[in-house]
Amino acid sequence: MVAVAIILVLTNVPTKANAAIDTFAKCLASKNVVMYGAYWCPHCQNEKRAFGSSFQYVPNVECTQEIAKCKAMGIDGYPTWIFSDGRRIEGELGLYRLSQESGCPLVQGQ
Repeated sequence: MVAVAIILVLTNVPTKANAAIDTFAKCLASKNVVMYGAYWCPHCQNEKRAFGSSFQYVPNVECTQEIAKCKAMGIDGYPTWIFSDGRRIEGELGLYRLSQESGCPLVQGQ
């Protein structure tokens, strides 16, 4: 009985956490926040890992495939986050700072 309860709790937590990160990622998309990165960049990989499967909702440009787009945007380092107001921040931000910079709420534990 206890094992069943533990399994139910453990399997429900990621679903709630994933839903919160999905909502956050979709908010970034709605505000046109774009990550420019490269597959080989460890900081880009950390950003993607923080989002987990929710990264699919984050607008991102893979600069190894869209070279002209990245050159046109003046991308010099990875990752570079560009906001709809023109602000750009280079380097790994993490979810909390992205929330602060974007105004998208990051509600944990929903």
